[in-house]
This record gives sequence, structure tokens and C-alpha cells, in this order.
Amino acid sequence: MKQLAENQLIQFVRINIYYILAAIAAVPIWLAIDSFANAVGTNNDEAVAAAATGCLIICIFLGRHFGELWALKYKTISNEVLITLSVITFGSIVFVFVHAEYLNEDYGPLNLLLYWVPFLLSGLALGMLIKLGRSVTQNQLKEARAAAEHSKSELHLLQSQLSPHFLFNTLNNLYGLSLTQHERIPPLLLKLSDLLRYSVYEANEVFVPLKDELVYIHNYIEFEKIRIGDRLVLTTSFEEITSSEIKIAPMLLIVFIENAFKHSKNTADEKIFISIELKTWEDLILFSIRNSHDKREKEISAVEKHSGFGLGSVNKRLELLYPDEHELVIKNNPNVYQVVLRLKVK
Repeated sequence: MKQLAENQLIQFVRINIYYILAAIAAVPIWLAIDSFANAVGTNNDEAVAAAATGCLIICIFLGRHFGELWALKYKTISNEVLITLSVITFGSIVFVFVHAEYLNEDYGPLNLLLYWVPFLLSGLALGMLIKLGRSVTQNQLKEARAAAEHSKSELHLLQSQLSPHFLFNTLNNLYGLSLTQHERIPPLLLKLSDLLRYSVYEANEVFVPLKDELVYIHNYIEFEKIRIGDRLVLTTSFEEITSSEIKIAPMLLIVFIENAFKHSKNTADEKIFISIELKTWEDLILFSIRNSHDKREKEISAVEKHSGFGLGSVNKRLELLYPDEHELVIKNNPNVYQVVLRLKVK
């Protein structure tokens, strides 16, 4: 019963909110107008204050109605309209105060007209300003929500591409090895199982602990070491991360690492050189990877467009998840390809 009464009260307030606010605002408005009427020596100041308060509130409601009609006719409300209404409201109020001296001396029709017209005009302009300002705010909020939903959907789409991308590349590599070095397949399958378990089940959050991501990266590196064998010359420097409070977008760094292994493998050199570093500094995650590559590969992007998930998608994820909180530098030298990434800790 009590809950029903509370719900009815809330519903009543929602329906009559503007009338309730008008009733509340009427008291300070009446007091202000009554004080003003006393200051200028108006007869029957209380009655005049009551009439002026009623007229002002009615004008504000009329202004809101006109503002609603304006918003329906013109879907976009420019800043010029809001500025103009603000100037009219402020200017009308100033004019009323300035003209009060002449009204005190002469209560003729012209002086009364010059007093009441700007007074009522200020109410109309204020009502329109309130309604149009609220419409602008609501439209901006809707646009922000729509953009957020779009970004969220786009992010989910990008993340959904990660596991298939890695799986397809890995299966291609396993097929090649099965023809020439089949003895390497069993340990690779075990590592692949660990990698897929993380990418499918544990990397679905927007941000994950960096220490978990590093375990995944270490597993991937071990996978590649088994696959490539003695041809790989790898140096790594990973800071030991024990806190779960330091978080990062999942499967973000692995794209750069996978590209390094993929493109360095295509060189004609006997050895593959890869160097990976990761550390934290204050509120930043600092990541760097260098790999040997063949300059005859025209552009990295030309290779990536066949992989389904390249650096363009990574850049998009960075823009969505780290707006103004990341710095990505890529250097494509004749024999060395380097990526340096700075991220703000989440």
C-alpha cells in the first residue's frame, strides 16, 4: 500500500512538474516584484506584484509553447537563436529597471506600455529560451548516446574479429608445418589450446588485467618459438606485473607481435630478429617492438588486407578505447620495422 502511494506521488509529480515549479518560483518572483514596486512608489504594490507575477509566469508558459513549436518546425536550433533570446530577456529586464524612474513620475498610458511590454516580452523570451535550451541539451544527449551505442557496437565487431583472425593464420601455419615438420604439431596444438581459451573466453571484457594479457603474450611467443625454431633470434624485456588493477584493452598488443613474427618470417635472411619491450611508468603502459623485415614488401598494409585484421582496425580500437590517451609511432626503416605505443593505464 505504501509503495502504491509512493508510485502515485511520483507519477503526479512527473505529470505536474512544471506547475509545481511555477508555484515554487512564484513566491520569490512575487517578493522581488513587490520590493521593486515599493521602491518605485507603486500604489497597491501587493496587488500589482501578484498581477505581474501571474502575467510573467503565463508569459513563460506561452514562451515555452512557442519554443516547442519552433523546435518542431526547425529540427536544428542554432546558437544564434539562443543568444538572441538571451539578449532579449536580459535587455528587457534592464529596460524595465531603467524605465522605472520615468514610471514613478508619470503613470500615463505610454509609460505603462513601455513598462509592461518589455516586462511581458522578457517572460516570453525566457520561456522560449528554457524550452529551446532544453531541446538542444536533449538532442545533444541523444546524439551522444547514439554515438556511444555505435562505438560500442563497432568495438564489439572489432573484438569479434580477433579470434577468427588469429585462428585462421595459425591453422595456415600448422598446415604448412604438418607437411614438412610434423613432429612439431603436438606441442603447437597444446599451446594453441591455451591461446584460444584466453581469446574466446577471457578476452570478452572491454579491459582486462595487464598481467593476464602478458600471460597470453608469453604463450603466443612460446608458440612462435616452437613453430619457427632455430631461425628466431628473440630478445624480450617484460616488466613483472603482479597487480590486477593495471588494465589494458584485450588482444591489443598481440596484433603488433603477430605482425612482427609474420613479416620478419618473410625476409630472405637466415635469421629472424625480433625485440619486444614492455614496462609501466607512472600511469602509462610503454610498449615497443622491433623486427627485421624485407623492404621489398611494398607496404605492411598490402599484406594485412588479406589477414582480415590489420593496423587500421587497431587504430580504430585505440580511438574508441583510448581517445586522447594513446600515442602510436610506427617507423618503417629499410631493414627494421618498429612500433612504439604509449597507453594510459585503465
